[in-house]
Amino acid sequence: MKAGRIIAFITAAVFIIFAFLFILGAFSPEGSPGWIIVGIIGLAIGFVLFFLGVHLQPPPKTGEQVVNLNVDLPGDVSMETIKCKACGGPLTSKDIKMVAGAPVVECPHCSTTYQLTEEPKW
Repeated sequence: MKAGRIIAFITAAVFIIFAFLFILGAFSPEGSPGWIIVGIIGLAIGFVLFFLGVHLQPPPKTGEQVVNLNVDLPGDVSMETIKCKACGGPLTSKDIKMVAGAPVVECPHCSTTYQLTEEPKW
């Protein structure tokens, strides 16, 4: 929450409390009927400040969100040419995407899609 909104809410609460006290005080034996007008003005200022605190906020940021994905491979990894299981065409790193947390390959040659699996080392 921004500092301006917090200040607006606190100030609005103070105005509303004192305005309510002024309105109550107008009905006491020592009170004056003019205090009702002061109380109504205080209530109006308090509710305007509350409205400003609620509705005057920066617009949400729109745009693309950049997500970086780092893959930590166990042990020594040597780079080999990856070939499509269906057509045998070469695949690049641009053809590999993460879908639901699993690496998925789409062949640009035959449009076959399959999940990459890690073969056991033994």
